[in-house]
Amino acid sequence: MLLWILLALFLSIMLFYCYLRLYYGWGSFFKEENIQPPRPLVTDKRTRDKVLKQGFAQDKIPPNLDALVIGSGVGGLSAAAALAKAGKRVLVLEQHDQAGGSCHTFQEHGYEFDVGLHYVGQMHEGGMLRVIMDQLTDGQLQWNRLGDQYDSVIIGHKLYRLYAGKHEFPNTLKKQFPGEEEAIDKFVTLLKKVARQVPLLAILKMIPQYLALCLLKSGLLHRLSPVFHLAESSHQDVVEGLTSNKDLQTMFSYLFYGVPPNDSSFMINALLLHHYKRGAWYPRGGSSEIAFHMIPVIERAGGKVLVKAPVTRILLNNGRVTGVAVERKGREICIHAPVVVSDAGIFNTYEQLLPPVVKNTPEVESLLSSLQYGMGCFLVFVGICGTSDELGLKSTNLWIYTESDLNSFLHFNILEKQDKYIHSHSKGCGGMLDYLFFLFRMEKFQSLEWEQACKQLPLMFITFPSAKDPTYSQRHPGHSCMTLLTMAPYDWFCQWSGQKPRNRGEEYHTMKMKLAEHMAERAIKEFPQLQGKIEYMEAATPVSNEFYLRAPKGSMYGAEQNCSRYQCDIISRMRSQTAVSGLYLTGQDVFSSGVAGAVHGGLLCASAVLNKILYIDLLMLKRRLKKRIKQRRS
Repeated sequence: MLLWILLALFLSIMLFYCYLRLYYGWGSFFKEENIQPPRPLVTDKRTRDKVLKQGFAQDKIPPNLDALVIGSGVGGLSAAAALAKAGKRVLVLEQHDQAGGSCHTFQEHGYEFDVGLHYVGQMHEGGMLRVIMDQLTDGQLQWNRLGDQYDSVIIGHKLYRLYAGKHEFPNTLKKQFPGEEEAIDKFVTLLKKVARQVPLLAILKMIPQYLALCLLKSGLLHRLSPVFHLAESSHQDVVEGLTSNKDLQTMFSYLFYGVPPNDSSFMINALLLHHYKRGAWYPRGGSSEIAFHMIPVIERAGGKVLVKAPVTRILLNNGRVTGVAVERKGREICIHAPVVVSDAGIFNTYEQLLPPVVKNTPEVESLLSSLQYGMGCFLVFVGICGTSDELGLKSTNLWIYTESDLNSFLHFNILEKQDKYIHSHSKGCGGMLDYLFFLFRMEKFQSLEWEQACKQLPLMFITFPSAKDPTYSQRHPGHSCMTLLTMAPYDWFCQWSGQKPRNRGEEYHTMKMKLAEHMAERAIKEFPQLQGKIEYMEAATPVSNEFYLRAPKGSMYGAEQNCSRYQCDIISRMRSQTAVSGLYLTGQDVFSSGVAGAVHGGLLCASAVLNKILYIDLLMLKRRLKKRIKQRRS
């Protein structure tokens, strides 16, 4: 009898503990009180540089490190900040001269430009991504919501608009595509289905790999949820089953990341569109605010984020990680820690930082052979005289497509009679990259001069960061900025790979600026008020991305986001745990591309390192916060 009483008492205590943990956050380091009132925006350059540009020195290395992180992109910083919340001492090493990866900014001639972040969705109060970012920055990162009409899309000569809102999103599409109401409703239903069930993909990455393999082989996985089938399905196949209207198909596919609809996963395209359905946001103070507010969280736990610290290799002993080697003034400095997290991407990690014997193991070789390098892109940074208000610039982004059938001009038609360099198609160069290379190789384009080829770009993205951030005009009075983007094959500029910026010669500069000028002229056609207002212009090519971001082949979005990558077998194997004991991956290659994808990659990584599912604590915190929000509004 006494034994049963003790057992009942024990179970009661455990249930009471679980109740306190789930509903009051006991034992969790993600808590409501972590969110502090936002402090004033820091604009002083020296103060910001002390955080974002702490140069590497041996005496700055914290003692008794728990973990090392290679790369200070959002994925690396998110993983480091989550580990710091758990009390871990983490050192983040960045090869560039400032932290932030694709979310860093640079200033030239009185203008400030972001290099990778254009807008982020799901930052509404109480949203999961907002809860995560608030916890990783102690609530100091503030977000400015873009206007309801966050995107415009030009297809040929037709202009379409997208509006945020649960009902506004489908209703405005229906007004622009009369007769397609049923197709739009079905598409929105699929968006909701994917958004609700995509956490199952994260679970697939967190459960033991042998269990994931059993679920796959048994066929149970696809019976559990349709999201796994939608992940493996071509986006084109799904939307063709909904409508034959080419313009509407393009609107379902317009958030282009380098892969044509017939080779992209429907799930990823659906997640992208759903990501902005509630609205789009931009960091108040610019994209560098993300790193600026994550770094203090890392430092409070005894960690550091040091720049100008290129990692040359990962140190191993008997097949286990022991640390990394950093190049400093022609010599290597070895730094030791029991855990190493790589935000350098799966290709850099296995092909550059680890010894060949690791890459050549069947497990790793099989995984890498299933993946391809992502797209390259070409960015133009434009400084404009006059404020956004004076020039009438809006926060709405503009996507321009020359025609509606994205597959026809984004598809790589192989001409076997061309030289054998085209063998790169077997590696699936993907989407726009393939098209632009094909532009040069197809017989009808072989006689074109570079200037003529520049005029035939099938895609351009136009955005005004200064119009998205109300503090821009305060920080840079009388100025505004514009960013232009298109896809560009790495091979156009590969001969300058390895050379330092501003030392690549006149041919390189002339070539890239010719393309930049044509893109600026196209932008002025859409925004004629910019005529005569451009004061500064610079361009970044795939080799720029390769140099500053260490992005293989200039691919800013990591491994190619095609259907092959989202086969369930690959999804389960693209996880934070690696074939090397103590080595973990974070960032875009773990989950998906973009800021949100990199942040989730960081959380999956921290969960693996801590052997704790952090999402459970975050979900319960979200539930508590949502309850408070409802009480406040009622």
